[in-house]
Amino acid sequence: MAETLKDVEIWTDGACKGNPGPGGWGALLRAGGHERELFGGEELTTNNRMELRAVIEALRALNQPCRVTAHVDSQYVMNGITKWISGWKRNGWRTAAKAPVKNEDLWRELDAEVARHEVRWVWVKGHAGDPGNEAADALANRGVDSVR
Repeated sequence: MAETLKDVEIWTDGACKGNPGPGGWGALLRAGGHERELFGGEELTTNNRMELRAVIEALRALNQPCRVTAHVDSQYVMNGITKWISGWKRNGWRTAAKAPVKNEDLWRELDAEVARHEVRWVWVKGHAGDPGNEAADALANRGVDSVR
């Protein structure tokens, strides 16, 4: 008998003070009436790397396969995971222009985490009042502060 997957909602965000510069990532996870907040930072990074790291760490925190609704405000993450990654993998991690994929290490990590779950991707407009996104943004800024 197949195990029923737990439903989890995640909101993720990345922040960077300077690009590159000190950066942070944040994630809010909600499941079954429970909430968990995650954040971290790196001393020298980019906004796109922090956006990716936020989603990776949120999915990694789930200790069993789940049905995930991932709310992201990054077009880079949204397009990368839903449109571009299959072509990158098919082309040996090269873009359509034959250039190496930027942040390949993190895209590979994200691809591995996504494979563990059923993920539905939802794009949300950043800084537009979505409570989950605002919470993830605050966590990402705490991540920045943790390395400054």
